[in-house]
Amino acid sequence: MSATLTLVSPPPGLDSLTEFDFTEITGADGLYTLQSADDRQTRLFVLDAVIYLPDYSPVITDDHAHSLDLAGPEDALVLVVTNPRQGGTTVNLMVPIVVNPATERCAQIILEGQS
Repeated sequence: MSATLTLVSPPPGLDSLTEFDFTEITGADGLYTLQSADDRQTRLFVLDAVIYLPDYSPVITDDHAHSLDLAGPEDALVLVVTNPRQGGTTVNLMVPIVVNPATERCAQIILEGQS
């Protein structure tokens, strides 16, 4: 799978970057790269939460669903950003990237009050 995703607002720390090439890593189901279309040096690794974290179920608010034109949370693709390091890989579960696959629009949302 590959597409160009448009963030409805720039993610924290990435200034004005809103267009990202979304590309599956061959041989690694559910592992993708998000590479900035404007700054090719900026690349994130993301995991499909359904595959790697089946019990992870962040609450997607009506406001978030509306901003992405989602009919409901079940229509969303939920990705988590990974941080591969020498001591092991970590994932940030408090700021998932929620994607509407039909429109290729997405948002990185901050989960407040959720654990």
